[in-house]
Amino acid sequence: MKKVFFILIFFVLNTISFGQLKIGYIDSDAIIKSIPDAQQAQQELDKIVNEWKNELQRMQNDWKAKYDDYENRKLIMTNETRARVETELKRLEEKINEFRQKKFGPKGEYLQKQEELFKPIHNRIFNVIKEIADKENYDFIFDRSGDVMFIYAKDKYDLTQIVIEKLK
Repeated sequence: MKKVFFILIFFVLNTISFGQLKIGYIDSDAIIKSIPDAQQAQQELDKIVNEWKNELQRMQNDWKAKYDDYENRKLIMTNETRARVETELKRLEEKINEFRQKKFGPKGEYLQKQEELFKPIHNRIFNVIKEIADKENYDFIFDRSGDVMFIYAKDKYDLTQIVIEKLK
Protein backbone atom coordinates (compact mmCIF):
# COMPACT_ATOMS: atom_id res chain seq x y z
CA MET A 1 0.00 0.00 0.00
CA LYS A 2 2.89 2.37 0.79
CA LYS A 3 4.34 1.63 -2.63
CA VAL A 4 1.09 2.64 -4.34
CA PHE A 5 0.93 5.80 -2.21
CA PHE A 6 4.48 6.80 -3.19
CA ILE A 7 3.78 6.13 -6.86
CA LEU A 8 0.67 8.33 -6.71
CA ILE A 9 2.63 11.09 -4.93
CA PHE A 10 5.29 10.83 -7.66
CA PHE A 11 2.61 11.23 -10.35
CA VAL A 12 1.08 14.23 -8.57
CA LEU A 13 4.45 15.94 -8.24
CA ASN A 14 5.23 15.25 -11.89
CA THR A 15 1.84 16.60 -12.89
CA ILE A 16 2.50 19.84 -11.05
CA SER A 17 5.96 20.13 -12.60
CA PHE A 18 5.33 18.96 -16.15
CA GLY A 19 1.63 19.37 -16.90
CA GLN A 20 -1.47 17.22 -16.91
CA LEU A 21 -1.38 13.45 -17.02
CA LYS A 22 -4.19 11.53 -18.63
CA ILE A 23 -5.03 8.54 -16.46
CA GLY A 24 -7.61 5.86 -17.15
CA TYR A 25 -8.68 2.72 -15.40
CA ILE A 26 -10.33 -0.52 -16.30
CA ASP A 27 -11.96 -3.38 -14.43
CA SER A 28 -10.30 -6.50 -15.82
CA ASP A 29 -12.73 -8.78 -13.97
CA ALA A 30 -15.67 -7.15 -15.76
CA ILE A 31 -13.85 -7.31 -19.09
CA ILE A 32 -13.03 -11.01 -18.70
CA LYS A 33 -16.61 -11.80 -17.66
CA SER A 34 -17.88 -10.09 -20.82
CA ILE A 35 -15.74 -12.12 -23.24
CA PRO A 36 -17.37 -15.37 -24.43
CA ASP A 37 -13.94 -16.95 -25.01
CA ALA A 38 -13.04 -16.33 -21.37
CA GLN A 39 -16.33 -17.76 -20.16
CA GLN A 40 -15.76 -20.84 -22.30
CA ALA A 41 -12.18 -21.17 -21.03
CA GLN A 42 -13.41 -20.87 -17.43
CA GLN A 43 -16.06 -23.54 -18.03
CA GLU A 44 -13.45 -25.85 -19.53
CA LEU A 45 -11.12 -25.24 -16.58
CA ASP A 46 -13.97 -25.79 -14.10
CA LYS A 47 -14.90 -29.08 -15.80
CA ILE A 48 -11.31 -30.35 -15.54
CA VAL A 49 -11.02 -29.20 -11.92
CA ASN A 50 -14.28 -30.94 -11.02
CA GLU A 51 -12.98 -34.18 -12.54
CA TRP A 52 -9.80 -33.86 -10.48
CA LYS A 53 -11.77 -33.06 -7.32
CA ASN A 54 -14.00 -36.08 -7.89
CA GLU A 55 -10.96 -38.32 -8.35
CA LEU A 56 -9.39 -36.86 -5.19
CA GLN A 57 -12.63 -37.40 -3.27
CA ARG A 58 -12.80 -41.01 -4.52
CA MET A 59 -9.22 -41.59 -3.34
CA GLN A 60 -9.96 -40.03 0.06
CA ASN A 61 -13.12 -42.11 0.46
CA ASP A 62 -11.16 -45.25 -0.40
CA TRP A 63 -8.52 -44.35 2.20
CA LYS A 64 -11.22 -43.58 4.80
CA ALA A 65 -13.00 -46.90 4.20
CA LYS A 66 -9.73 -48.82 4.55
CA TYR A 67 -8.78 -46.83 7.66
CA ASP A 68 -12.18 -47.43 9.30
CA ASP A 69 -11.90 -51.15 8.51
CA TYR A 70 -8.41 -51.16 9.99
CA GLU A 71 -9.59 -49.37 13.16
CA ASN A 72 -12.44 -51.86 13.60
CA ARG A 73 -10.22 -54.92 13.12
CA LYS A 74 -6.79 -53.91 14.41
CA LEU A 75 -7.24 -55.60 17.80
CA ILE A 76 -7.81 -58.97 16.17
CA MET A 77 -5.08 -58.58 13.52
CA THR A 78 -1.70 -60.18 13.80
CA ASN A 79 1.27 -57.84 14.06
CA GLU A 80 2.27 -58.75 10.53
CA THR A 81 -1.20 -57.99 9.11
CA ARG A 82 -1.43 -54.76 11.10
CA ALA A 83 1.96 -53.61 9.78
CA ARG A 84 0.97 -54.49 6.20
CA VAL A 85 -2.34 -52.56 6.46
CA GLU A 86 -0.61 -49.55 8.07
CA THR A 87 1.93 -49.55 5.24
CA GLU A 88 -0.88 -49.68 2.70
CA LEU A 89 -2.69 -46.78 4.42
CA LYS A 90 0.51 -44.70 4.39
CA ARG A 91 1.05 -45.52 0.70
CA LEU A 92 -2.53 -44.45 -0.12
CA GLU A 93 -2.08 -41.24 1.86
CA GLU A 94 1.14 -40.45 -0.02
CA LYS A 95 -0.62 -41.18 -3.30
CA ILE A 96 -3.40 -38.72 -2.35
CA ASN A 97 -0.85 -36.03 -1.46
CA GLU A 98 1.09 -36.61 -4.69
CA PHE A 99 -2.11 -36.34 -6.71
CA ARG A 100 -3.08 -33.10 -4.90
CA GLN A 101 0.38 -31.60 -5.56
CA LYS A 102 0.45 -32.76 -9.18
CA LYS A 103 -2.92 -31.21 -9.93
CA PHE A 104 -3.17 -28.20 -7.58
CA GLY A 105 0.37 -27.52 -6.34
CA PRO A 106 2.51 -24.46 -7.20
CA LYS A 107 3.69 -26.09 -10.42
CA GLY A 108 0.57 -28.17 -10.86
CA GLU A 109 -1.53 -28.91 -13.88
CA TYR A 110 -4.20 -26.44 -12.74
CA LEU A 111 -1.93 -23.43 -13.10
CA GLN A 112 -0.51 -24.74 -16.36
CA LYS A 113 -3.98 -25.30 -17.82
CA GLN A 114 -5.14 -21.89 -16.59
CA GLU A 115 -2.14 -20.26 -18.27
CA GLU A 116 -2.75 -22.21 -21.48
CA LEU A 117 -6.44 -21.23 -21.64
CA PHE A 118 -6.23 -17.60 -20.50
CA LYS A 119 -2.94 -16.34 -21.92
CA PRO A 120 -4.36 -15.64 -25.41
CA ILE A 121 -7.32 -13.83 -23.83
CA HIS A 122 -5.07 -11.71 -21.59
CA ASN A 123 -2.86 -10.88 -24.58
CA ARG A 124 -5.90 -9.77 -26.58
CA ILE A 125 -7.09 -7.54 -23.74
CA PHE A 126 -3.63 -6.04 -23.28
CA ASN A 127 -3.35 -5.27 -26.99
CA VAL A 128 -6.74 -3.52 -27.01
CA ILE A 129 -5.80 -1.51 -23.91
CA LYS A 130 -2.51 -0.50 -25.52
CA GLU A 131 -4.34 0.51 -28.72
CA ILE A 132 -6.81 2.66 -26.74
CA ALA A 133 -4.01 4.20 -24.67
CA ASP A 134 -2.05 5.12 -27.79
CA LYS A 135 -5.07 6.43 -29.69
CA GLU A 136 -6.54 8.42 -26.77
CA ASN A 137 -3.14 9.55 -25.47
CA TYR A 138 -3.49 8.08 -21.97
CA ASP A 139 -0.43 8.31 -19.80
CA PHE A 140 -1.51 5.54 -17.42
CA ILE A 141 -4.27 2.98 -17.25
CA PHE A 142 -4.80 1.16 -13.98
CA ASP A 143 -6.70 -2.02 -13.24
CA ARG A 144 -8.96 -1.38 -10.31
CA SER A 145 -9.81 -5.06 -9.82
CA GLY A 146 -6.23 -5.84 -8.72
CA ASP A 147 -4.09 -4.54 -5.88
CA VAL A 148 -4.28 -0.91 -6.98
CA MET A 149 -7.40 0.72 -5.61
CA PHE A 150 -8.74 4.21 -6.08
CA ILE A 151 -10.16 6.28 -3.33
CA TYR A 152 -11.71 8.50 -5.96
CA ALA A 153 -11.86 8.26 -9.73
CA LYS A 154 -14.11 10.02 -12.21
CA ASP A 155 -16.28 7.69 -14.26
CA LYS A 156 -15.23 9.41 -17.46
CA TYR A 157 -11.84 7.67 -17.14
CA ASP A 158 -13.33 4.18 -16.87
CA LEU A 159 -12.31 2.45 -20.10
CA THR A 160 -13.93 -0.90 -19.30
CA GLN A 161 -16.86 -0.49 -21.73
CA ILE A 162 -14.60 0.74 -24.54
CA VAL A 163 -12.36 -2.33 -24.12
CA ILE A 164 -15.43 -4.62 -24.07
CA GLU A 165 -16.78 -3.01 -27.25
CA LYS A 166 -13.42 -3.27 -29.04
CA LEU A 167 -13.17 -6.97 -28.11
CA LYS A 168 -16.54 -7.80 -29.67
